[in-house]
Amino acid sequence: MSRTLISALIPLTLAALPAEANNAPAGDSVIAFDVLRGGRDLGTHIIRFDRRGDRLDVTTDIDLRVVFGPLTVFRYEHDAIETWQNGELVAFRSETRKDGEDLTVTAERNGNSWTIDGTGYDGDPLTNTLPLTLALSSHWNGYDVVSDTIFNTETGEAMPVEIEDLGTETLTVMGERIEARRIRLSGSLTVDLWYAPDGEWLKCAFEARGEQVEYVRVEA
Repeated sequence: MSRTLISALIPLTLAALPAEANNAPAGDSVIAFDVLRGGRDLGTHIIRFDRRGDRLDVTTDIDLRVVFGPLTVFRYEHDAIETWQNGELVAFRSETRKDGEDLTVTAERNGNSWTIDGTGYDGDPLTNTLPLTLALSSHWNGYDVVSDTIFNTETGEAMPVEIEDLGTETLTVMGERIEARRIRLSGSLTVDLWYAPDGEWLKCAFEARGEQVEYVRVEA
């Protein structure tokens, strides 16, 4: 599986102002997806929301595998934690294993920017500075369609994108009919995402290597 495909699996979130947890659930909660590629099981993507007073911890756990017979020929893991205080993002860190490489990102607020450290491709040290106006690429918090750049949580770098609002359509999610807002994100791949009226992330779909990749909501 190519880096382009995996990059598209890493969720993207945009904002024109410093990040705010606009679409976070009111209490502790879990959003869980089965990830399918060409209708076959690829893995899972799980987001957990843990509130303690004014603090919100959002953890992302992605585990994807390509299996042929008894052999696992590819595995992708991405673990991340976002720390929010009074609705504002104050810290972020992630660990990713992709294409046999280990990537790490740690971001801390420093004035009007993020100070980013970690490990990039080929083990190269990562040192970067990004403005607070770039929201994390963690999908659950929705999109500002006027945004053209995001904070890639896998690489710790800014990534240019284009976003289009495709209007609403009716989805069946875990047996419930929902009028969902559909967003199209164009970057390295074209990715469609659907959100409930209250902003809750419902679905993701895109095409890669001639096969459809789809996120299907499941009970946590």
